[in-house]
Amino acid sequence: MDRDGVERLLREAGADSRRLRHALTLVCDGQWWRLAGLVRETATSRRAIEALLRELPLERSGDAFRVPLTRTPAYQDLFAVAPPPEDPVAHLLPHYSDALDRLSDLIAGAPRARHVLDHVAATPETVLRRALLLGARFWLPGTRLLCVGDHDLTSLAVKLVHPETEVTVADIDERILAYIDAQELGVRTRWADLRLGLPASARGHDLALTDPPYTPEGVGLFVARAVEGLKDDGRVLLAYGAGERMPMLAFKVQQALADLNLAYEAIYPDFNRYFGAEAIGSAADLYILRPTSKTRPAVTSRLSRQSTAIYTQGPQAVENAHKGISAPERGISGFEPDLLVGEWPKELTQPRVKVSTWLAKPYAAASDRVAVALPPGLEAALPRLLLATRASHVRVLGAGLPPLPGVLSAVYTSSTGEDMLDAVRLPQPGDPAARVLRRILDNGHAKLANTWREALIAAAREQGATLTKNDARALIREAAPWAEDLTPLEAPLHRLSSLPEAVSATVTSLTSTSPTPTSPGAAS
Repeated sequence: MDRDGVERLLREAGADSRRLRHALTLVCDGQWWRLAGLVRETATSRRAIEALLRELPLERSGDAFRVPLTRTPAYQDLFAVAPPPEDPVAHLLPHYSDALDRLSDLIAGAPRARHVLDHVAATPETVLRRALLLGARFWLPGTRLLCVGDHDLTSLAVKLVHPETEVTVADIDERILAYIDAQELGVRTRWADLRLGLPASARGHDLALTDPPYTPEGVGLFVARAVEGLKDDGRVLLAYGAGERMPMLAFKVQQALADLNLAYEAIYPDFNRYFGAEAIGSAADLYILRPTSKTRPAVTSRLSRQSTAIYTQGPQAVENAHKGISAPERGISGFEPDLLVGEWPKELTQPRVKVSTWLAKPYAAASDRVAVALPPGLEAALPRLLLATRASHVRVLGAGLPPLPGVLSAVYTSSTGEDMLDAVRLPQPGDPAARVLRRILDNGHAKLANTWREALIAAAREQGATLTKNDARALIREAAPWAEDLTPLEAPLHRLSSLPEAVSATVTSLTSTSPTPTSPGAAS
């Protein structure tokens, strides 16, 4: 633990020793540091910082440390370090202290990270700086921004700083979607498993921002979906970092981007900082990517060969790539399905369709009995798989299937077995509100508000009343203002769960506004 060891580390790091010199300067300035904070501040990998600390005469207090001031003169000639790359929006931060305080509270109260989705939370300063950079580089009033995944809550930062921006979030995590909606900042939320598709209502945006799983497969998929959500002249903002020790991984990711024929307009080094991800220095660069005339064909090609394994952890980790479930044909013995959905053995002769196709559009043939093979890691799609069909009996095979949300009890009676769920369609209900709800849920691929409107008009007609389309729209807008321009398959579960009460309110309004019939023989 001497000066020679420090000089050796700096010498071995060569031109990239700026990061270590920055860390050395900080740890010798008299302040106490903790490992995670030093990693994040310097955007240096945990291993590199730990190697430096082993060579220093540290003073410790619990898990905090510093080099005693009496020992720092020995390192004075090593302190000369160029400042880190200029932050393009650092000068704006003091003007948004209120927004930063609000974001700090929002991020502190957000749902916990899910490791199987490669969640790592960005700092409040980072999401605020993303919003500020968007405003500094693009004209945001009236602009449409799509957040392709938003565990970091960048959507809320943009609405706080640029409230006139139209922001949509597409995410697989129901908790995040519910949390964003609960803030009532005007963000539109859509459920999406990007491995299976992008919601139709999440297209036509001017800008898209994503902080994806940091595998080549994850970055390639999320950026491809971001391009799907753009107009022809849009931009994709991508957060990605590999750390100073993994240039080959960064190269593979950039190859995945190159395969999409994207132009690089800018790369801001170490722009994003995180609570965690210490292997890559708790930091990531911010890319601004521009589609070219060759991008959309490349995206189509990329998505046609998409694997569901995109993460670094869990059942859908790249290294644990798993196709289908074990021996699914056993689960349909005696069931005799008309249609197979998902990956099934080739020897089965029934017609089959991919899960992504099943969710994207109604299957052309009417099927009475459907069998679905659901791979590990795709369980969040289960409610949508059932909403995507009008089959009388659906059998889903997969390990660890979650219970069905309560709203689906309006459509199915269900029973579970080992790695199996049977959903049997219920007969049409007699209650008017239940019939309206059922009609909505029976049309999973149709615009929710349109189906609701037509069902309300039919319910009014049954009561001998007349309801115009505009009147029906007004009732729906009052009961569920979120219901415009999305399908039941795209709606987050907390929105679907609120449907029974909202539908009941609109049907009750029909009774209260219906004209009272005139008694026979009354004076005219």
